[in-house]
Amino acid sequence: MNATKHVSESPAKVIGIDQQIGQIAVALPGATAVFRRLKLDFCCGGQVSLQQAASAKGLDPAAVMAELMTLQTDTAPPEATEPIALIEHILTRYHAVHREQLPELIRMARRVEAVHRDNPSVPAGLAQLLETAEQEMLSHMAKEENILFPMLQAGGNPFVNQPISIMRSEHIDHGAMLDRLLALTNDATPPQGACNTWRALYAGITQFQNDLISHIHLENNVLFPQFDGRSIH
Repeated sequence: MNATKHVSESPAKVIGIDQQIGQIAVALPGATAVFRRLKLDFCCGGQVSLQQAASAKGLDPAAVMAELMTLQTDTAPPEATEPIALIEHILTRYHAVHREQLPELIRMARRVEAVHRDNPSVPAGLAQLLETAEQEMLSHMAKEENILFPMLQAGGNPFVNQPISIMRSEHIDHGAMLDRLLALTNDATPPQGACNTWRALYAGITQFQNDLISHIHLENNVLFPQFDGRSIH
């Protein structure tokens, strides 16, 4: 995979209070974590509406809906390309989102592998691959946040090309990780008859893929070139 290629993110999906909770779990990455915390069954009991499921648990459906709406991510690219504003966008739109995405994907992968271990289409080893990806992503983002980004926010220095080169190299590794992830999951295509958890897992993987590629694009092709070859400032 060419990790520098920009892939447009799909428009935010519209969800409604009368929509089946299982459909929302699949359509809205991150919803499964909310449902799990509120003990709303989106898998086996996913055929009822959000209104019915929340009411049955004594929850305010409107409050649950409001929380789900906060998961809708802004798919538009940032208008500003100035380094400080661009870095802030990367931190809030991508770094923070990756830190929320991966633990939930790992949890769902473990469940799918355990419950459907006898299914020939089960993505055996997916949870381990996602755990490795999480470790690598956390390390990578920490280096950007603690070393590279402060240097860029200060205007760069004679040594800025070295950490930029390291981040570009790690981006290539992230692209290879996405290739393995998609190969293991048949391009994140759930098999016929897959349960809601399995479908939500693959929808989340698709969202993670799109987010990570857009994230890398902004750094490799918009932010870093502003400092390539830069010396003393």
